[in-house]
Amino acid sequence: MIKTMYCFLIATNSIFATSSIMAKELDTRIYGPYLGQTPPGQTAKIFAPRILSTSKDREYTISFTPDLKELYFTRMDADTNKWWTMTYKQKNNRWYGSTLAPRVGRPTLSPDGNTLHLGNKYISRTDSGWSQIRSLGPMFDNKDWGIMRLSSSSSGTYILDDYKNGDLLRISEVKNGVRQAPKPLPAQINTGKWNAHPFIAPDDSYIIWDGERDGGYGDTDLYISFREPDGSWGKALNLGPTVNTDAGEAGGYMSPDGKYFFFNRTTSAGNGDIYWVDSNFIKVLKTQRYTKR
Repeated sequence: MIKTMYCFLIATNSIFATSSIMAKELDTRIYGPYLGQTPPGQTAKIFAPRILSTSKDREYTISFTPDLKELYFTRMDADTNKWWTMTYKQKNNRWYGSTLAPRVGRPTLSPDGNTLHLGNKYISRTDSGWSQIRSLGPMFDNKDWGIMRLSSSSSGTYILDDYKNGDLLRISEVKNGVRQAPKPLPAQINTGKWNAHPFIAPDDSYIIWDGERDGGYGDTDLYISFREPDGSWGKALNLGPTVNTDAGEAGGYMSPDGKYFFFNRTTSAGNGDIYWVDSNFIKVLKTQRYTKR
């Protein structure tokens, strides 16, 4: 078993390291930003149906580079039940898709687009593509932790989940140039069940995660906590009916231009797709949060 896992990691490392050479690209013949999709309004809709979001497979956890010319996500093949890390890249305004490697963690790009976080591991951009998979180090290699998604801000703050310890969310900041050990976020965030898949704004102004708690819409919902002026985290706010339904919503993500909010929705039938919606509702939530103080 150990030998099999070792061979799998070596193979995965190799694929990521040479993905720009090995991955066969599919020409979508689609042009324009956001895979040529018509932007959503205040009603969430499936992102790139029949292109990225398929009716057969399950797609999760999307992430874009700052120039919006690359995107990464995960897909579970319905025939094999295996998860893969996928990408679409824009060249001369035209989009090309490819499969990078078996999934290792939930891929989330750093704000500068040069690091792809993969749970407690990561890959870095190189002149020829991506580096081999690397560890984030002893602070994050704890075998008693179960990190699915790690999100980073421009200041280097990490937000991460841990499914092995009561669905706990942790934060790791950088102070005076030194990485701080991850510590649990406060009780208003680590409340209820299934807290997972956190996202932190590039400017550290808010965090978004999914979980199940009293007063929700049914299954897992998406929540937000805004950073207070004193640096603490505000109370958890349900993102409301713009996003949440009686299905399961998870994996929230804000586009680098701040215009659109992306998330996953899984129905009771097990179908999972990536949705997007105009992000203005989050600005409204923030305004309401402070005007009601």
